[in-house]
Formats: sequence, C-alpha cells, structure tokens
Amino acid sequence: MRKLLVLALVGLAAQLVDGALGMAYGLTSSTLLLLVGVAPAAASASVHLAEIGTTLAAGVSHWRFGNVDWRVVGRIALPGAVGAFAGATFLSSISTESAAPWMAGILFTLGAYLLVRFSRPLRTDRRGGRLRSRFLGPLGLVAGFVDATGGGGWGPVATPALLVSGRMEPRKVIGSVDTSEFVVAGAASLGFLIGLGSEGFLLPMVAALLIGGLIAAPIAAWLVRIVPAQLLGAAIGGVIVLTNARTLMRSADLGGPARPAVYALLAVAWAAALALAVRALLRTRRQRAVAATALAAGPTLPLAERPFSADAPSTESPAGDPLPTVAAVPSLNNR
Repeated sequence: MRKLLVLALVGLAAQLVDGALGMAYGLTSSTLLLLVGVAPAAASASVHLAEIGTTLAAGVSHWRFGNVDWRVVGRIALPGAVGAFAGATFLSSISTESAAPWMAGILFTLGAYLLVRFSRPLRTDRRGGRLRSRFLGPLGLVAGFVDATGGGGWGPVATPALLVSGRMEPRKVIGSVDTSEFVVAGAASLGFLIGLGSEGFLLPMVAALLIGGLIAAPIAAWLVRIVPAQLLGAAIGGVIVLTNARTLMRSADLGGPARPAVYALLAVAWAAALALAVRALLRTRRQRAVAATALAAGPTLPLAERPFSADAPSTESPAGDPLPTVAAVPSLNNR
C-alpha cells in the first residue's frame, strides 16, 4: 500500500512537470519503475497505459485553457502512433537483459539533453509561416518510436523541435504535444498488449500513476503559464541522468572507485546546469523588464535617426528638456 501511495505521488509530480514542460511524465515514471526493479518492457507498458488517462485529462485541460493547435495535433499524432506501435513491438521482442541498458541509455541521453536544453536561454522569437506535414510527420514517427522503446521521449523529442521552429507559441507547443500524446500512448499500449499480453501491464502501478496524473493534469495546464520552465527542466534532467547512470554502470560492470567518481562528475554537471539555468532565467526577466520599459517610454528612435519632417513631434518636454529615448529592443515572450 505504501509503495502504491508513493507511485501516486510520483504520478502527480510527473504530470505537473509534464504539463509545465510538455515532456518528462514518461521519463520520470519509467525511471522510478526501473529503479525499483521492474522489467523494462513492463515498465514502459505500464507507464503508457497510465498515460492514456493522464494525456486525455491533460488534453482536455489544455484545450479549455486555449493551449492546443488542432492542426498540428492532427499532423503529428498519427505518425507518432505508428512509431510508438513499432517501438513497443520492438521492445517486447528483446530480452530483459538486453532491454535494460537500451532503455536506460535512451533515458540517460534524454535527461542529458534536458540539462543542456534548459541551461541555455529558451527561444523567444517567432517566425512567420506554418509547420508543414513533411516536418511534422517524420518528427512524430521518430518521437513515437523513442517514446515506446525508452519508456518516455515523446515530449523531449517533439517539444524542443517545435519550439526551435519558432512558428508556435510555447504554451501551444506544450498543449499540442500533450494532447497528441493520447493517441501515441494508446498505440504503444496496443503494441505492448500484442507483444506481452495483459500480464505485461502492472495494473496496481498503472492505477496509482493514473490517479496521481489525473489529479495533477488540470493544475499543470494552468501552471504552464506561470512556472519557470528553465529551472524545472534542468532539475528534472539531473534526476533522470543520475538515476539511469546507475543502470548503465551496472551493465558495464563499472565498480570500485569509478562509480563514486562518475556520480560526483554528474552531480557537478547538474549543479552547473542549474546555475546556468538560473542565470538565463534572470537575464530573460531583465530583458523583458527593459522591453516593457521601452514600450511605456513611447518614442524608440533618437532624433538623429528620425527622418526630417516639419510635422514631426517635438522631442522636448514642455519645460524644454529633451525627452528620454531608448534603443529598440527585441520583443520577448518567454512563455
């Protein structure tokens, strides 16, 4: 009973993270299940079955908050489902001994990616134009396959790719990725059901993860507007890296003084990533404050840069003093 309660809390925390970042529910939950000794295929199958419920709740919540672009959902979800079904079939067909390092390697890589991704300033500018199917289709296919074979990965692959494109608001990227994951989770669960049978799903764990995720889903859809993704991404990335490093070192028979040295090195890297994330967050907030001040100040060009016109407004105050001018600054929209 205590273990199930802990899993429910993990499901709640994982869904809060996923709702705020558009990623990491599967990574967080699968990492924990592997840590307590669950077989890789069973861990991924159970997480994806729970995700059918959590992603449905998340999708409805994001839709209610206006965070979903249905055109993108339609073009990325179906290829994602194909990739997820193929990945689930592949993972079900290999032995537990072979699957453990494979899955831990994928999770470690994705965790390291989160560390690097969120230790740098997040993209804030937006480009014109629409996302095309020739980009969304292959992206969904790859993200779905990685998600099923790694126990998570749909968000870490799809969300950054859509953010880097610069053609969607960050909140709509997160909402659309979370909503389309419902289809991906269903396809992965079907693949695991065919490959493992119903005994491959650990139903008590599925129920615990599902309950926690359902409670958190509407809260997460609201938190996506206010939680600093910069810090959250770096924090969860470090947890995933450290926990999966244990499985990788065990698979490589790395022992003795080497293990503490590796853990120490990873901890230092995590601390550095957190420090860089804080620095990037503070710098972004300062830039936004400058941008807000510039908009409130009115004129954005000094007199020397303005074209001459007899009707041009005066650059002096009624008292004869020059009005303050500021240089144009880029528009910022971190969330």
